[in-house]
Amino acid sequence: MRHTTTDTDIDRGDWPDAVTPWGDAAWRTAAEAFTAEGLAAHGLRPAGKRTARLRPWSVLVRIPTDDGSRVWFKANPPASRFEAGLALALDRRVPGRVLRPLAVDAGRGWSLLPDGGPVLADVLAGADAGEATRIWEEILPLYAQVQQTLTGHTAELTAAGLPEARTAALPALFERLLAENAVHLDTAERARLEAARPLIDGASTELAALGIADTLDHSDLQDAQILRPEPGRYTFFDWGDSSVTHPFCSLLVTSRIFRRRHGDATLPRLRDAYLEAWTGPGRTSAELRRGLDLALRLAALTRAAAWGRLFPSNAEAGAAPGERPAAARWLLRVLDGTRL
Repeated sequence: MRHTTTDTDIDRGDWPDAVTPWGDAAWRTAAEAFTAEGLAAHGLRPAGKRTARLRPWSVLVRIPTDDGSRVWFKANPPASRFEAGLALALDRRVPGRVLRPLAVDAGRGWSLLPDGGPVLADVLAGADAGEATRIWEEILPLYAQVQQTLTGHTAELTAAGLPEARTAALPALFERLLAENAVHLDTAERARLEAARPLIDGASTELAALGIADTLDHSDLQDAQILRPEPGRYTFFDWGDSSVTHPFCSLLVTSRIFRRRHGDATLPRLRDAYLEAWTGPGRTSAELRRGLDLALRLAALTRAAAWGRLFPSNAEAGAAPGERPAAARWLLRVLDGTRL
């Protein structure tokens, strides 16, 4: 759904009734002042009609500038407000792999970001499984390098507000999610989840014993969250679902989406491209693959936690009447597991 004001084109997508701060004139005035000040610090001014993308989980405004480029203003809700401050920490630690903010107000969860080039989803539009696989074989080792670089800086990331879902604490997270979502589970589902406690405990213990430290997990690593400004160069963005947990959890969403679009045939190539970066003394390929299988099951918990943070009332925006909230759906997926 779109409508236009004199200076801004409004895009509400499938959420025409979602309540966002855009409806507050004072908030818009403050956001415009933040944007103008941030641009001025870089010798720029806004110019032309803006596009405001209003969603329950963010406000994103595309702003043309007087040098012919464009920038993006992003406002996160309280549950992912940490993303603004996290962007500064990531730029310090992995420059070139993330967007360098033009301005940040960490307290309000506001950031002003440069245009980073085409989104990978647009680059891959119409690509067959072979081409998509080749691109992802380039991306996953680079993403693993980002995770490895950040391993020693998780305290800095959590100080910026990044949530924690440490490998050793995943059984406790499971218990919390089970309690929070009990009303959305039928008797048989609750019984199956309760019976899965030994499985969750064992998977967490075994995964921790692999000896790979917790680090940043994007938690929604897909082609809509990666920029490809030029061939072979990739920029990771949109960290609102992320947390500190086992790095291998990152491949859950990646593999699910790739499988849905292209089938299973080339998924082992993606797995091996990612795991190659984690080889080292005392770790066999079989152990790494086993660790990935465990992480892909446990990652359903971190996804459930992210959705629970964004929609704590369990009234998921955009859900059909009576539809089970996404947090509960992700919790149930811990019973299934995913193999690559």
